[in-house]
Amino acid sequence: MHLHKVRVYRSRESLPRDNQLAWKIASVASDDAPIDAAAQDMVINRIIDNASVALAAINRGPVANARSQAIAHPRENGGRVFGIGSQCGFDAEWAAWANGTAVRELDMHDTFLAADYSHPGDNIPPILAVAQQCGARRNVTGGDLVRGILVGYEIQIALVKAICLHKHKKDHIAHLCPSQAAGIGALLRLDTETIYQAVQQAVHVSFTTRQSRKGEISSWKAYAPAHAGKLAVEAVDRAMRGEGSPSPIYEGEDSVIAYMLEGANGSYDVPLPDSGEQKRMILESYTKEHSAEYQSQALIDLAFRMRGKISDFDSIASITIHTSHHTHYVIGTGANDPQKLDPNASRETLDHSIMYIFAVALQDGRWHHVDSYAPARAGRPDTVRLWHVIETREDPQWTRRYHSSDPGEKAFGGRVEIVFNDGSKLVDELAVANAHSLGARPFDRADYIRKFESLTHDIVSPGEQERFLDVVQRLPELSAQQLNELNVQADACILKYADRDNRGIF
Repeated sequence: MHLHKVRVYRSRESLPRDNQLAWKIASVASDDAPIDAAAQDMVINRIIDNASVALAAINRGPVANARSQAIAHPRENGGRVFGIGSQCGFDAEWAAWANGTAVRELDMHDTFLAADYSHPGDNIPPILAVAQQCGARRNVTGGDLVRGILVGYEIQIALVKAICLHKHKKDHIAHLCPSQAAGIGALLRLDTETIYQAVQQAVHVSFTTRQSRKGEISSWKAYAPAHAGKLAVEAVDRAMRGEGSPSPIYEGEDSVIAYMLEGANGSYDVPLPDSGEQKRMILESYTKEHSAEYQSQALIDLAFRMRGKISDFDSIASITIHTSHHTHYVIGTGANDPQKLDPNASRETLDHSIMYIFAVALQDGRWHHVDSYAPARAGRPDTVRLWHVIETREDPQWTRRYHSSDPGEKAFGGRVEIVFNDGSKLVDELAVANAHSLGARPFDRADYIRKFESLTHDIVSPGEQERFLDVVQRLPELSAQQLNELNVQADACILKYADRDNRGIF
């Protein structure tokens, strides 16, 4: 692993292509390094994880609408769409769109947090869709799919470690789209030049604002990573046809660092693997046990633990959550979003309100991806009262731990101080969620399977569950023809918008 320094170059300065960040990313993607066994196992876990949360959301509005758009673009031997039988194919970019939206809708798949935020599992839908569409034609195998997904994780996590987007109010899909393009390039074993052009195109078209995660958060939060995936598929396709791209995309005098990030004097150090080095960054990411923003995971577990020591919730006068800068300003009272305190707020807004989440977790002792966000649940007077006496405060120690490069010290939780009407206090803290690799109950393969079976039990028949789990756990051995089987049919429920309709343009 080495640090690649990235800075702005004036047009008159010489910047050799092989010293540009996009070329370095492409070189990682085209490098034929050996596959690490633990990283390969985690790819399987994350494909299971994505299927779990996608199927659980299969009939929610944004997911059903994205699927209906994909249905309008059928293609023999195309990508497969969650919920629909594997015999049906669709254009890869639309399959990526539908599946990416489904995966993201419940905010319950994997995460990596550092200088910026990410859900690296968002790399999987477009890479898988392209694998299914190009499998037979380009002899893409399960082993190639593993390689492509590992590259997607490697690049996104590297960018997230080095470059802060949210500071400049840019959405985190600006790191996702180039990682998806790099992963697709690795999957197809494209040359460095082609991947380089695709990565630059992906960066150029994917910079958007963070308003999608601010104020009244809408369904676009689920669509955003799917949009990146669709853009990545199209960027790779253009590059494979010989098209070029704006260059140098990161370092250019009028490009993203200069005008969208740190400015003309900005610079970053991006950690990238050396040639021949195994790609293991997927092992630094972590999944979610609860359907809520990752920075709430440990605090939900902490609420469960603290509630056993509270006999009367009405006796609580105030709750203060001492936590990191990111938690305070993104999902806490530091965001200054009145919507985060509104009982009529959208589900997307509520899952970005740690005040709401902690109140419900404290009262209920459970968290459910549907019930915990139901309007009736959010509007309960006793919950609203409790919710509105919760505030967050930034604590420098929790901010330091959030950004620590030491995995043993890195933390995403906080310290909670509950003050009762009689002046007594209850104080406790938790650094990482129970499901985290360093948590009380780290997730392993059995937990991913249990999550899949639990979330899909009334959506997918036992036989279809068993079939999918058997196929995905044989991922490295799968032939090109078998990649289509990495899909799950919602055969125990009725799908919304399962046929082509005339509600929109397509």
